[in-house]
Amino acid sequence: MSVFSAQDLRDQFLKYFESKDHKIIASASLIPDNDPTVLFTTAGMHPLVPYLMGEKHPQGTRLASVQKCIRTGDIDEVGDTTHHTFFEMLGNWSLGDYDKIKAIDFAWEFLTKTLAINPALLAVSVFQGDENVAEDKVAFEYWLTLGLANAKIAKLGVKDNWWGPAGTTGPCGPDTEIFYWTGDQNKTPDNFDPEDKNWVEIWNNVFMEYNKTADNKFTALQQKNIDTGMGLERTLAVLNGVDDNYKTELFWPIIQELEKLSGKKYEEDKRSFRIVADHIRSAVFILGDNNGVAPSNKDQGYVLRRLIRRAIRFAKIIGIANNFTKILTTLIIKQYGPDYPELIKNQDFVNKEIEQEENKFVSTLEKGLREFAKQKTIDGKTAFVLFSTYGFPLEMTEELARENNIEINNQEFEAEFKKHQDLSRTASAGMFKGGLADDKQNTKRHHTAAHLMLQALRMVLGEHVEQRGSNINEDRMRFDFTHPEKMTPEQIQKVEDIVNEQINKKMPVSYQEMSVAEAKEYGAIGIFEHKYGDKVKVYTMGDFSKEICGGPHVDNTAELGSFKIIKEESSSAGVRRIKAQVK
Repeated sequence: MSVFSAQDLRDQFLKYFESKDHKIIASASLIPDNDPTVLFTTAGMHPLVPYLMGEKHPQGTRLASVQKCIRTGDIDEVGDTTHHTFFEMLGNWSLGDYDKIKAIDFAWEFLTKTLAINPALLAVSVFQGDENVAEDKVAFEYWLTLGLANAKIAKLGVKDNWWGPAGTTGPCGPDTEIFYWTGDQNKTPDNFDPEDKNWVEIWNNVFMEYNKTADNKFTALQQKNIDTGMGLERTLAVLNGVDDNYKTELFWPIIQELEKLSGKKYEEDKRSFRIVADHIRSAVFILGDNNGVAPSNKDQGYVLRRLIRRAIRFAKIIGIANNFTKILTTLIIKQYGPDYPELIKNQDFVNKEIEQEENKFVSTLEKGLREFAKQKTIDGKTAFVLFSTYGFPLEMTEELARENNIEINNQEFEAEFKKHQDLSRTASAGMFKGGLADDKQNTKRHHTAAHLMLQALRMVLGEHVEQRGSNINEDRMRFDFTHPEKMTPEQIQKVEDIVNEQINKKMPVSYQEMSVAEAKEYGAIGIFEHKYGDKVKVYTMGDFSKEICGGPHVDNTAELGSFKIIKEESSSAGVRRIKAQVK
């Protein structure tokens, strides 16, 4: 259906920035390593936090990527023409290299020259200033020199044109957003009205120029960064002249399959079709990630379960009576596999887990809906019964109540809701303090110990052991790894002993930058990305551990003190979880 393909857009974006001396880096995992504050990678900048904070990136100071992202904070918006839970973010970064003038130049040239978008269809917004930081006159005046009329440049406040900090303190700054007119091109307005929904944001350029301090002061950053993001889905729709992202090649084959399965046409219930297509695509990418997780009642697994179950409910609404998820997952993996080969590699896991979840939910869905229909009001007890007995995520109960005008006893419901937490919004909070950006000494100690533990696990259990994700903070480490069965007490003790033995050897911890080929030759372990990235960091601990990693680490294993495994349990099928501490 598309004239300008998704692959064209990915390729042209990366080729353009490569021609501007940017190094192309691979998409990071959707499940962030070592960041306890966010469940999913929500933006291209997320994996780059340490480097935005000043750590040296092995690829240099100019980077570009196509990053897989998951955001569920605005899941209720999914069903319109432009919102998605999974999306691909095209991004370019300057780590203390070029300034905002150069960033604006790159964006304008790429859009108007490389993609040949008519400049008359573009408008921008800039930061108007507030009591803390002055108006961004540099950006405003430079847009004028590029030929944009004054009336096509909106000056907006903190809500619209300011980024960060991610936590309460840290790097932050103004941004400039680029909008495209999706209405009648013969009636493109001379003035830019940001409230007019025909103007769709396609690219955001963030200028990280300031550091916010604990006493609410904004001081100039020593390393000023550029962080940009352009949504593949929205831009592809723009380039193909459609006002609905679901009519691009990224979604239309899924929509057509749903039409076959349901016997209905997309035009009959666009919202339900879109929700099913979006959520199953997201589920495929979460399951198919190299750090992929299975549906569960906690963390990323809870968000995944909610996406799958919500898709199944809306599939029933459009008349799909039989199991359908595997049909869609097969289609999606075939479509995306060439660019994301981890989906092909993990296809069996994707199909098995999504079918299993579908079977579980379908068997109770009708009963649960009948039970729901009996209710005149939803209290905390009812919400919990629907959750525990019929598998309704609490958000689904709330959503169903709204759709059916059923009253919710807010006090009781919210108490129950709080007990189980709204993990999907936690997933999109984007709180980048902590994890790799957290340089607390205990966090470094736990991170370093995780390297030693992975090698010890491979020695005790076998070389099939691979990391499948971690969550590390100053209090403890949580580490997921591939292994088909519960560890015995003897195996746990053996792993502990090996790690403590290495700690007592007082080994130096160092890193080298090398190519992926050299890292393989060197014997380093880690997930080798399928493309992009000339150099990686390989951390070495004596002659015991060699692992690809970004940091942070201690300087010597002696700093770890002693290591203790607190708990070993199942994370999902074929994946075990260890919780451990250093003291």
